[in-house]
Amino acid sequence: MQEVKPHDSIVPSSSYPSIAANITTQPIEESTVSTKKLNRRQLVQGTGAAAVITLAALNAPAAVTAQTTPLSAGPAMRGPANHVTAAGTGLPDLPAVGIIALNRMGFGPRPGDLDAFTALGSSPTAALTAYVEQQLNPAAIDDSACDAILAGYQFQTLNKPLAQLWADHVKAPQVTYDIRTLPVRETEKATWLKAVYSKRQLQEVLADFWFNHFNLQGRDNWSAPVFVHYDRDVIRANLLGNFRQMLGTVAQSPAMLYYLDNQSNSGGNPNENYARELFELHTLGSENYLGVVPLTITANGGFEHPGPKDANGRPLLYVDDDVYGATTCFTGWRVNQDTGLFTFDSAAHFPYQKLVLGQAISAAQGVKDGNDVLDILARHSGTANFICRKLCRRLISDNPPERIVQAAADVFIANVDAPDQLKQVTRTILLSPEFQTTWGAKIKRPFEYVASLLRATQADFSPDDLFIWVSSLIGQRLYAWQPPNGYPDFKIVWSSTMPMLQRWRVCNWLLNSWTYGGTGTNKDTLRIQFTNAPTTKKPTAIVDAWSLWLLGHLLPEGERQPVVDFMASGHNPNFDLPDAQITERLPFMIGLTLMSPSFQWR
Repeated sequence: MQEVKPHDSIVPSSSYPSIAANITTQPIEESTVSTKKLNRRQLVQGTGAAAVITLAALNAPAAVTAQTTPLSAGPAMRGPANHVTAAGTGLPDLPAVGIIALNRMGFGPRPGDLDAFTALGSSPTAALTAYVEQQLNPAAIDDSACDAILAGYQFQTLNKPLAQLWADHVKAPQVTYDIRTLPVRETEKATWLKAVYSKRQLQEVLADFWFNHFNLQGRDNWSAPVFVHYDRDVIRANLLGNFRQMLGTVAQSPAMLYYLDNQSNSGGNPNENYARELFELHTLGSENYLGVVPLTITANGGFEHPGPKDANGRPLLYVDDDVYGATTCFTGWRVNQDTGLFTFDSAAHFPYQKLVLGQAISAAQGVKDGNDVLDILARHSGTANFICRKLCRRLISDNPPERIVQAAADVFIANVDAPDQLKQVTRTILLSPEFQTTWGAKIKRPFEYVASLLRATQADFSPDDLFIWVSSLIGQRLYAWQPPNGYPDFKIVWSSTMPMLQRWRVCNWLLNSWTYGGTGTNKDTLRIQFTNAPTTKKPTAIVDAWSLWLLGHLLPEGERQPVVDFMASGHNPNFDLPDAQITERLPFMIGLTLMSPSFQWR
């Protein structure tokens, strides 16, 4: 078998010198639509104003905004009169419920999505309830248009079962690096397509969430060839199902067995990597870690677990001895080298009694030892709180109110054996008052930003290597985070100067002559389309019409005025502009709108 590279390589900038130069040195490409060149200084001043506004607004303190007046249905709800002012919080005004839902339950609205959302109910709350139920049943959503797009790519690996992936991409003679990594590369492209084109938006958001929760390096030597299985059968198959079922599927997947070294965990040579992350990242979380505190030997020779306990005497916090006990429970969990399927090697198992979170794991149980540990952790109140806090952080705010965290955790515990446990938990979060009355406490991460940009502009794009390389410059290439904790999910991580600068550069690239107007080599595969786009000639009207088109609401005045000034370029903003100036400046005005703070919020 040919030697396999340790990880996938990102395309170096030298491979695309003209594009690299544009992204790294120029604020925006000059328009080629008009023969009259746009003044570079004016353009830089325009984007500079947007930059100052964006950074100042995005780094405002986070808080929960209360909605104090009802939102009307229909187009009127997009207007500023129906936005609630978040006075004193430093946060943006609360938009319509539909805008909140489409940006947090999905990757942002496409033109027409907000009207479709509003039509689902006689009030914003009724529409939200209907939309949540619709999205929680993805199989009932007609996604044939997205399916047709995916089929057009003729992906080779996405329908292969695990054993076939192993046979074709691990065991076959002369498996090259390209063959071995094809499953992860095709999954990455399919994920981009589904984020942009699928109507099952909540499913895509949750797939992104749960992958990051059970993160592994997708381009690892052993993860890459079976990555289709991990994405399809481990994450997506369980994201609205039962947490214990998902936990067990993750634990026995070849990708995770190799990634966290449980494949080499044996009774004579224990490896605690998987057990450590099982406690710290997958279930209880570091918030429930008591530290390096030894168990106490009791008078009768038993062991007493340190720290607080619940009403039934079960430890609420875990210590290192729990990790060590769990490590021995998972000895012998293996990948069958002929098939890639899970197997148990009894010869490598530590057969004696173990102690985990105050519970004795009987001797000579074999594979049941590890399953007992998963049972204990999946039913633990600390797991319920940790998982639900992370879900609330993803779907509501960086620091979600404890009330909704506890409400979701109560549902988690009450439905611990239910096949739709996670669906019920997710429903509780999405229909909460906190979900409807919070805005600006999070920004889109890079993947979400680019996907929402492509959705808002009705892009006809292909996730080819160039697109993936350019979009990865913001810092969040899919399946490329190497530590097991997943990409950060806090606003402060993604709103500092460099991440924002890079997302502006990617926005510029998507809107420059390579895409907008279709003059570059990607004109047939990466093109911005504006079907039924606004047609007006006054700078103020142009900015407002395109704000409604791209955002679903008007830009707030502090963000609107610099864009109007840029579009007017010295003309009276309430007078019609010459057609040539509109043609020349419109792409850049659209870019400024897509770089605005209002487009970053979720």
